[in-house]
Amino acid sequence: MSQLAITTTQNVTINFTAASVGDRLLGQLLDTLVKAAYIIAVYFVINVFDLDRFFRGMDQWSIMGIFSIIGLPIMFYSLIQESLWEGQTIAKKLLKMKVIKIDGYQAGFGDYLVRWLFRLIEVLIGSGVIGLIAIVTSNKNQRLGDMAAGTAVISLKNNININHTILQEVNNDYVPVYPLVIKLSDNDVRIIKETFETAIKTRDYATLIKLREKVIAVTGIKNQSGNDQDFIRTLMKDYNYYTQNM
Repeated sequence: MSQLAITTTQNVTINFTAASVGDRLLGQLLDTLVKAAYIIAVYFVINVFDLDRFFRGMDQWSIMGIFSIIGLPIMFYSLIQESLWEGQTIAKKLLKMKVIKIDGYQAGFGDYLVRWLFRLIEVLIGSGVIGLIAIVTSNKNQRLGDMAAGTAVISLKNNININHTILQEVNNDYVPVYPLVIKLSDNDVRIIKETFETAIKTRDYATLIKLREKVIAVTGIKNQSGNDQDFIRTLMKDYNYYTQNM
């Protein structure tokens, strides 16, 4: 598997394993099977409940319009699921893969939209072969949509390594301060921790301010801990508290 080195805006380098070509092809196949299952289920419901009687007497355009609406979950399959599940579809969850930004942060709706639009282009032109060639030839295993959106698909099979880097002891009687910290992912907290520790060592207080502002912007948390150092330390303790007690 290709190794993906991501340097964050705080100059912290994080190494991920890019999802292999085989895993991505298998993921595409599984997602296609899910779509096929949806189509079969729709036709099953129509036949069992004799819903096609409602189509009798309708003109062709009305029937096409109804089936177009029924087909929307298939059309927007990856866009909807990646947006709701933070870079994952059903297949990506099963195969432990995820879409992330090249800078290491969580991708947003705009990024998923760009990937989805390019997926249409890649499928319409060459039946997906162009996207496959891009993945094989890219050093980050990116298809055209990933390149345009600045994203990559990574493997989460080594998630234990990420958890180890953010793990810290929290007393049983510890009272958390920031419940909104659960909006963050393990990757987010890892970036926060490594950036925080580097800034403390180098006495880079400007970075601490930017780090605090970024966390507040992403989570909506309001600082109740005093200075920036106390805020980040409390934040990491709270994250460990909630994740260890879930």
